[in-house]
Amino acid sequence: MVAGFWVLEGMDGSGKSTQAELLVAELEKAGRRPLHLREPGSTGLGEGLRKMLLDRNREVWDPRSEALLFFAARSELLRSQVAPALADGRDVVCERFTPSTVAYQGQGGLADWVLELDRLVVSPELQPHGVFILDLEPAVSFARVGGDDGHDGFESRGLGFQEKVREGYLAYASANPDRTALIAAEGLSIEEISFQILQAVEARRQ
Repeated sequence: MVAGFWVLEGMDGSGKSTQAELLVAELEKAGRRPLHLREPGSTGLGEGLRKMLLDRNREVWDPRSEALLFFAARSELLRSQVAPALADGRDVVCERFTPSTVAYQGQGGLADWVLELDRLVVSPELQPHGVFILDLEPAVSFARVGGDDGHDGFESRGLGFQEKVREGYLAYASANPDRTALIAAEGLSIEEISFQILQAVEARRQ
């Protein structure tokens, strides 16, 4: 069976980490030897940039500057982790990828610019086989992460910002229907959401 690159996406508080862990566990049961990664992170460069980017006490940078830092971390992750794992026949499960940058830094008409960066940094063979967006109402996301007292610099940017994040995710899903599955992150049990993700993974292996 061909190895797959699977990305878990969605609003803050949507359950990405939980669902990534469950997907990894199911793939392990199937003998797939999955590699679990997060963005930014999972490399020395990525973890250093993560600390900078998520610091809620930092100044607000231009979204282009933020996007470039995310793509620097992404480039390192792809070359040092994702590509070797796929070449070794291992599945890769990653929490966040380019759709997050589109949703968070692509606001205000910058989405096409972010996607151009994606074309420059992410080679075709390293594009995700499946992107699973856990869809959540912005007000619910905002409440789950503590409102204006959110834990990091993005969570605490206000409800209006979170509403634009969701719009970005929905636009990405609409523009990439073959790669993307939009999954409700509210009103379903954790197990039901996990089952839908597993179904989406199997559908994209065929």
